[in-house]
Amino acid sequence: MLTPGESLNYAELLNECEATFEKLWFANLANVSAILMAKMPRLNWAGFYIWHQGELWIGPYQGLPACSRIALGKGVCGTAAQQRQALVVGDVHEFPGHIACDSRSRSEIVIPMLREGRLLGVLDLDSPELNRFNGEDLKGLKLLIASLIKNTDWPLTF
Repeated sequence: MLTPGESLNYAELLNECEATFEKLWFANLANVSAILMAKMPRLNWAGFYIWHQGELWIGPYQGLPACSRIALGKGVCGTAAQQRQALVVGDVHEFPGHIACDSRSRSEIVIPMLREGRLLGVLDLDSPELNRFNGEDLKGLKLLIASLIKNTDWPLTF
């Protein structure tokens, strides 16, 4: 297990995730969330929200039960989806409109999943530590999501 200050090898993480990829989107999201929870230190939630009928709906994840639906523009996930930009939040209690699904969460990183301009959903990682996520995490997770999107058959609608 990595300690604070140690770097995660994102190339190895990407290879491990890619080795599990199938064409079925649900299987890929389930495996990626499990691998992230097992390999990334200091997480208390790792998973996906899927864009469905104008909202983000809970998808495959690892961690305690979470919000089933998140409206566009609400919380870190809904804001990242609305802006279609990744968000790194060092202290979720300072984020306007933060949704506290797990009161232990202190920091969060959310990466939108976009395919040809279409919002598929978001990757959401939470940590019980302040300022857990950094630029290296953002870069590595964006590469992982790009590979996931490329190597998955996505339905026309969810």
